Order: sequence, then structure tokens, then C-alpha cells
Amino acid sequence: MKTTPSCSAANVVISSRRTVLSFTLGAAGIGAMSGLGLLGSPSVTHAAALTKEERDKLTPDQVIELLQGGNERFRTGKMQAHDYLAQKQATAGGQYPAAVILSCIDSRAPAEIILDTRIGDTFNARIAGNIANDDLLGSLEFACAAAGAKLVLVMGHTACGAVKGAIDGAELGHLTGLLSKIKPAVAATTYAGDRTGSNLAFVDAVARTNVLRTVETIRQQSSVLSGLEKDGKIKIVGSLYHLVGGPVKFLG
Repeated sequence: MKTTPSCSAANVVISSRRTVLSFTLGAAGIGAMSGLGLLGSPSVTHAAALTKEERDKLTPDQVIELLQGGNERFRTGKMQAHDYLAQKQATAGGQYPAAVILSCIDSRAPAEIILDTRIGDTFNARIAGNIANDDLLGSLEFACAAAGAKLVLVMGHTACGAVKGAIDGAELGHLTGLLSKIKPAVAATTYAGDRTGSNLAFVDAVARTNVLRTVETIRQQSSVLSGLEKDGKIKIVGSLYHLVGGPVKFLG
């Protein structure tokens, strides 16, 4: 099997019976690693899913770069040709995801597609407004402390309906309580213009604040995850997916 390097990064080649898959094809910045393969040795190859050894050799920063590369492929219409049957078969006996993604339930923001990942590459938790409650914190702790993921990525998005609802004080059954967890982000957002849900610029500003507050909530309320981050074993980062154009912008 031959591999074709991308112009901006080294590839981790994935062979299956029917297609060539790559979690890392085109990942920004990886090519700077002394011309070696992603995991630190030349010509690293694996099957249609990450192995434990391959995942464990990744650093949190490398995982971020892989996801950024996947989003670039999605944004530019150069996504991988996924053989989901091969991926399903490769992960039936075990899973070694490199990241856990906490994102919104919005139908326009499916993280696995936006980041061009395979079955088995990421854990995925979705809730309106990408907030973190006790159950979600437990899920994130499982993903990292028990299952070995290297990255917690909180991914909000522009034109978020949950954020609009929190801004405008929407009330509806259990949704009322959920939106109350987003309202502090509304108050914390500095904005000089119209502070209503009809102003999409303000909605997006609050969405960004809400992502950053969720990141801090995870650190403050999970000693498990904050401890792993302090030890350099994981990173907890925020991002905002832009519906127009498709980029996922990581928030520093």
C-alpha cells in the first residue's frame, strides 16, 4: 500500500480492505515534527481505528492539531472517504478514542462530521447549549480518567438556539432549568449593542462566553479532570463552530 503525504502534514495511513482512511490526513503542524510519523516513528500505520498504543503516544496538543486538520478537510470539501463498515469492525472489540467532545444538540453541528473523524476516534456528548452538569461531568471523567482520552473539547456554535432562549428568557418545562445555566454567560458578556436574541452578533458573543464558562465549570467542579490537566495528561479547551464557512475556531 502506498501513502500520499499531504502538502502540510505527515499522514497516519489507515488500511482497510476497501479504502484508505486517515484520522490525521492534512493535520496542521504535524509535518514539523522532524519529518517523522505522528507517533514519533517513521511510516506509522494502523487499521481502521486507533490502537491503544497509538492513542497513548499522542499528546493533547497533537490531538488538537488532528481535529483542526479534520475541520480543515470538512471546511474545504476534502473529507476522507469513510468505510464505516471497516471502522465498525475494527472497533467492535474495543475503543481507544483520543478526545471527548461536549457539543450542542443542534442538528447543524454534528462534531464527528465537522471534525472529519472516524468511528472510535472521539467520545461525543451532546446537550442543548453545550453546558456541563453532574452527569456530563461524570461522562467526561470516564472518557479521560478511565478510558484514556487526551482532550476535552467544548464546542459551541454560532446562531445557537439555546443561547437565544437564555437571552430572551424562554420558559418551557425542563428547558427552563437548562437555560438558567446559560444565563450567567449572558450577564458576563460585554456588548455595547442590542442585547436581544434577535441580534445574532450578540448571540454569538454570548455563545463564546458560554463555551469559556463551561470550560471553567469543568475545571472547577471536576477535581479528576483538573488534576489530569495539571499533570499534563489532558487539556480542556473551548471552541466555536461557525455555521457560515464551517471553521471551528479554538478559543485561547
